[in-house]
Amino acid sequence: MRTYYQTTLNNSRKCCLSCRLSSSKKMPGADEIFNEAEVTLDEQDNQILTSAIPENETEKKVKPKRKPLPPELPRKDVIIDIDDTDKICDCCRNPLHKMGESSSESLEFVPAHIKVIKTIRPKYTCRHCEKNGIESDVKTAPMPATPIPKSIATASLLSQIITCKYQFGLPLYRQETMLSDIGITLSRQTMSSWILRSATLLEPLYMRLKKTLLAEPSIHADETPLKVIKAEKSTSYMWVYCCGTDALGSNTNIVLFDYHNSRRAQCTIDFLDGYQGYMHVDGYKAYESTQATLVACLAHIRRKFIDVKKVQSKKKTGKVDVALNLIGKLYGIEKRIKGKSVEDKFTIRQSQAKPIVKILYDWLIEHKEKIPPKSKLGEAISYSLNQFEKFQRYLEDGRLSIDNNRAERAVKPFVIGRKAWLFSYTNTGANASAILYSLVETAKANNLIVHDYIASCLQQIAENPNDIDALLPWNIKRS
Repeated sequence: MRTYYQTTLNNSRKCCLSCRLSSSKKMPGADEIFNEAEVTLDEQDNQILTSAIPENETEKKVKPKRKPLPPELPRKDVIIDIDDTDKICDCCRNPLHKMGESSSESLEFVPAHIKVIKTIRPKYTCRHCEKNGIESDVKTAPMPATPIPKSIATASLLSQIITCKYQFGLPLYRQETMLSDIGITLSRQTMSSWILRSATLLEPLYMRLKKTLLAEPSIHADETPLKVIKAEKSTSYMWVYCCGTDALGSNTNIVLFDYHNSRRAQCTIDFLDGYQGYMHVDGYKAYESTQATLVACLAHIRRKFIDVKKVQSKKKTGKVDVALNLIGKLYGIEKRIKGKSVEDKFTIRQSQAKPIVKILYDWLIEHKEKIPPKSKLGEAISYSLNQFEKFQRYLEDGRLSIDNNRAERAVKPFVIGRKAWLFSYTNTGANASAILYSLVETAKANNLIVHDYIASCLQQIAENPNDIDALLPWNIKRS
């Protein structure tokens, strides 16, 4: 019986295979009809594709070299010499002389240590008054200002906890274990309380940065989901706003996060507070409710065509390649003008990029009716046309960017960190995270050492809360 069924199954497979072969002989390319509109190039497309392909630039392979270790690091010399008995010539038995030496450097890690700072304040009183029965005042120096009064936490310890969590994605329970390994008992509940109080202390600096951000002519915006356990809705959102790319020609680098238990347009409306400059965004419609002039992202448009390319045969050149090569040409221009002045960028874009943008737009219009709208390529074309008016605004001003990658890079550390700690517990904690993430990422954007910057801010605000401008990262960097 088993042999019978095996034979029947094999015969049916052979039959199906022969049917497929005979069918393919009758209708060449029958299995490709679905993708025909997406992969077939007409003569006009072929001309655009040929003219749009950038010239290949030969890059010389550079042999990687190890970078020298920083000269400011402390060094310890370890001399490894031969025995005195070996310092005699094996041939003539005369003593050898030192002709030189070879050296190499390696890194040694010294584990971090914690020390206790004992603050001693002498007390003074008048013995003469005491002898005469007169009550004497006790004089002592005032207690130095600390970020959290009557706490064992210094600004340095608070900064360590904050940077571990928000820069390196280390949850508090892991920090609790690390501290326990060196003999320090510090519960995550205590550290959580310190984080909330630190965020409250740093909020005026956050608001000062926000004021500076909204004074910029162009900003970037994006949003990403966040799970908050005790929130009204199951999914909350962390919105990010930033500025300070090379395209802006500005020394102001700011990254600000804004937490909301919603993705409604009102969230960005409230944050922007009437901002009327340019704002680089993706295709999310909530941004259209703001007063900002929106600039769409070419990277998002490109991704739609990349998705088409992924389902297309690698051996075939299709219509999607026309769009991708035109987009590649535009990015090639941006690469060449990087570092140039705002005026030069505007001039070069007008002369070189604008004609390519027009070719891309004409191509999208031409193929809108030819390509099935529900196909992958049809969806990419529809998305591109919906965003095109906002996208081509980048040609209007040399300070603008061709895409919104600035915001996507800014939100990436939060997304990576979220994988480590998974969620926030309360809205209060999420708001504190927004403030602290903002200061960490802004410090990084200004090439500051995050731990030192946060510690300095906490201590200086505790001592002088009215001098916030001195703590702006570009002021610290220039001092």
